[in-house]
Amino acid sequence: MKLNKFLNLSISLITGSFLLVSCSGDKQQAVAPVPELAVITVGEEDATLHHIYPATLHGKNDVEIRPQISGFLTKVHVHEGQKVSKGQTLFTIDQVQLQAAVDAAKAQIAVAEANVNTAQTNAQNNKLLFDKNIISASAYQTSVDALNSAKAQLNAAKAQLTSAQKNLSYSVVSAPASGMVGSITFKEGTLVSPSTLLTILSNNSDIEAYFSMNEKDVLNLTDNGKRTLQQALDSLPEVTLKLANGEEYAHKGKIISISGVIDAATGSATVKAAFANPNGMIRSGSTGQILLPNMAEGVIQIPQKATYEIQNLKFCYVVGDSCKVQSRAIEVAEQHDGKNFIIKKGLKNGDIVVIEGVGITVKDGMVIKPKNTQSQSEEK
Repeated sequence: MKLNKFLNLSISLITGSFLLVSCSGDKQQAVAPVPELAVITVGEEDATLHHIYPATLHGKNDVEIRPQISGFLTKVHVHEGQKVSKGQTLFTIDQVQLQAAVDAAKAQIAVAEANVNTAQTNAQNNKLLFDKNIISASAYQTSVDALNSAKAQLNAAKAQLTSAQKNLSYSVVSAPASGMVGSITFKEGTLVSPSTLLTILSNNSDIEAYFSMNEKDVLNLTDNGKRTLQQALDSLPEVTLKLANGEEYAHKGKIISISGVIDAATGSATVKAAFANPNGMIRSGSTGQILLPNMAEGVIQIPQKATYEIQNLKFCYVVGDSCKVQSRAIEVAEQHDGKNFIIKKGLKNGDIVVIEGVGITVKDGMVIKPKNTQSQSEEK
């Protein structure tokens, strides 16, 4: 009786273990779902890529405003960011001593004029006496010299007045050109001098973007010296300015100059592009990016996200028979727009390239379910 119970219990345990193993085996043999991944069908087409250059923006004419005399600021007539016209008063410097100097110079002129009149009268009288041989020639010459000295003193007094009036005019600091007022760090009551930078006045009706091109880019522009820089500039297309917020500026620009000297320290040349700024939206000192377009004809291109790199070699996944993906080595052009690669070798018209999950999901030899199959041009 006990033996039967033991046998029944053993059979139950063995059966249960077999069932557990069978269930575990069934789970291991379950087929994983086929991933559904986005692909594109590549083909030759014309493409516009952009060279992207970081740029700093400046007004067409940024003028440093400095006083021409020393003194205390008595009035600041403008505020930061204000648009001003040529000749508009910006600052006033204490005028009390300057006005006193003008008044003193005027008084000196009055004295000098009186002395001239007296000397003139003496010289005329002495001339009559000399003609009648009443006085000697030396006495007459003395009166003439006194007249000349009085006239010289009058001229010196007039020059002093001119200088004093000029200094007085310097006490009013005016805008040399129309523009936008920059930062104002000195307030009323501050002692300033000709070395003091009161503000910067930016004429930003037009804006200029400064950026750098490396030596290789400059050589490419001139076709390795087969044409001049000016000829290269004339042939360049309009450029786009991408603002700091990522938006493209509404007005197109034109590259107007490239420095004729390569900076030995950076190996680059300074390039300047001009943009219209009719509403003054762009301020001097802003930053952005210059997008220089370049048209490539009859090329194959794929998104950069469809590629991966191993030891400086680039690869992509191509969908083959039975929807099985294969890794393929590709060679890409150096020029790109940060989003797409131009393919020089490795792909041909009609190839289907995986553009989703590369480097994460996709593995060589994997079977996938392609989705959203479309051409690269449609994908853009």
